[in-house]
Amino acid sequence: MTNTTTKKGRRPNFIFIVADDLGFADLGCYGGRDADFGPVSPVLDGLAAAGLKFTQGYANSPVCSPTRFALMTARYQYRLRGAAEEPINSRSKGSTTLGLPPEHPTLPSLLRDEGYRTALIGKWHLGYPPVFGPLKSGYEEFFGPMSGGVDYFSHASNNGTHDLYVNDEEKHEEGYLTDLISRRAVDWIDRMAAGDAPFFLSLHYTAPHWPWETRDDAHLAAEVKDNLFHLHGGNIHTYRRMIHHMDEGIGWVMQALQRHGLADDTLVVFTSDNGGERFSDNWPLVGGKMDLTEGGIRVPWIAHWPAVIPQGGVTPQHCMTMDWSATMLEAAGASAHPDYPLDGVSLLPVLREPGAAFPRPLHWRMNHRGQRALREGRWKYLRVDGNDYLFDVVADERERANLAGREPQRLERMRAAWEAWNAEMPAIPADATVSLGYGIKDMPQR
Repeated sequence: MTNTTTKKGRRPNFIFIVADDLGFADLGCYGGRDADFGPVSPVLDGLAAAGLKFTQGYANSPVCSPTRFALMTARYQYRLRGAAEEPINSRSKGSTTLGLPPEHPTLPSLLRDEGYRTALIGKWHLGYPPVFGPLKSGYEEFFGPMSGGVDYFSHASNNGTHDLYVNDEEKHEEGYLTDLISRRAVDWIDRMAAGDAPFFLSLHYTAPHWPWETRDDAHLAAEVKDNLFHLHGGNIHTYRRMIHHMDEGIGWVMQALQRHGLADDTLVVFTSDNGGERFSDNWPLVGGKMDLTEGGIRVPWIAHWPAVIPQGGVTPQHCMTMDWSATMLEAAGASAHPDYPLDGVSLLPVLREPGAAFPRPLHWRMNHRGQRALREGRWKYLRVDGNDYLFDVVADERERANLAGREPQRLERMRAAWEAWNAEMPAIPADATVSLGYGIKDMPQR
């Protein structure tokens, strides 16, 4: 591959920001309403206005850890056993199979091999030590939780054990986790700016994932310690404030880049690992986390890179998480390992020229409810609970007008295309687990 050099002749830096369970319309720049305190996401809205916003971008999965496998490998997550868990849960601690294999090339390991400095600050959720961990998969530094969700103040996971690490060592720190992550990211950028090497930062927030705690809610830690799903609490006001705290932290990160003169030459990408959860706004989409309807997989994608990306662009280019990993590899001049060819497709042409969209079929499958989906052009083939649907998602983003009966040939062609793709993937193992955490007994179906 040919790398993209910046105006100063250096290879670009990368900051890959991933929110946790953020809905499609939670940000102002995606149509979200203001909160009672004002705009929810002014920093991210500003990055979108000064960069490029994708309106038809997707996550690789509607649940967290499978998407993270795809982000790390730039390949369909279905190729790895650990990603068959929906998601990896705390019961997998001690497993030697349910995690990201250290021998598998990753986005950070491939960049590190090209001379990049690498760090993960935030959520890992790709298997537990001692077999798995960020430092075994290409990161030089790590700060954050290993599991899927932790309390924002006690930093304990859902099984009650403390889960905050610095590199491979458990570390107790006081503070609200979103702010700890943001401040650690600023500190890392300050240190990297003193050197000459380009850098790659994975900035993976747990916000706005449950439990529903703002900076002012330390008193809730004792209340939710036995069930972090926080089924009795939360509301849209707390939820929006949690997003706002994350947005503020991203502002601190951008200020650090500007302070060091690095903002123009750094590709900053923002997204969510899957669609929104119970308090999120997914309008106009239906469904959310765990669903292959649009609300579970269509997510915000914002790219900011002043040296390359024209300001104020909006693109309908189809993409999914692993495409952004492939984009960063190409921009750095890094090549895939020949034994692990990429499934992701670079979006560099679209970043340079937002009007340069190209066809990009996207495939999904879920053990949960036997779901499958294929997005191809304006059409989407979907199966849920054994029922096949066909939607024109450009005309009908809410997936309410099933055209399967009117377009039987198109349905059959897309179903055959999905089957052909699926035949290239390992089968879902019989012992793969689905962990829902709550159901209709806890709240009405959406």
